[in-house]
Amino acid sequence: TQVGCRMGCTFCASTVGGLVRNLTAGEIVDQVIMMQKCLPPGQRISSVVLMGSGEPMENYDNVLKAIRLMHDPAGLNIGYRHITLSTSGLVPGIRRLADENLPITLAVSLHAPNNELRSQLMPVNRLFPLEQVIDAAREYAEKTGRRVTYEYLLIQGVNDQREHALELASLLKGSLAHVNLIPLNPVAERPQYRRPSREHVVQFRNWLEE
Repeated sequence: TQVGCRMGCTFCASTVGGLVRNLTAGEIVDQVIMMQKCLPPGQRISSVVLMGSGEPMENYDNVLKAIRLMHDPAGLNIGYRHITLSTSGLVPGIRRLADENLPITLAVSLHAPNNELRSQLMPVNRLFPLEQVIDAAREYAEKTGRRVTYEYLLIQGVNDQREHALELASLLKGSLAHVNLIPLNPVAERPQYRRPSREHVVQFRNWLEE
């Protein structure tokens, strides 16, 4: 949704060069059209996730216009329920989206179960702390009836211990929620972060499910 990003998440490649500019609605939709052209005849793009590069909520008007164009039968005819918008946790944008009455899926990049750790990984948490983000996401679920996806990047030795799983479970207990565990993809500019083993990822999932 943007060329680059200014969110500054310390594990992310998209933000290394900062923000260049917002994409237009046409440029956002054109990415889907170009991918459609790469598919074999008879196949079509049936779902879309708006997730980095960039923070969709910082380009809100163009993103919403693009979503409506993708959904329109005269456009790409993709059902709203097959469109996901991911945010690093811009609370005003989440609340505004909840009032749009669009049954799209909201995904929240959480990546840590407490404010201290999340602020280290994601500077945006200093502006919108974890409690505000979770509260806005719960409001979104209540207004739309849609289950919220919480994205949790697993970084070896940083946020992947049993106590983190317990904190995360406690944080989301009682929510209409789905946790998407994502093992870190190494970034050359971020050598301090490492991907946990597959066995440890499975162990973290088991702790969370328990």
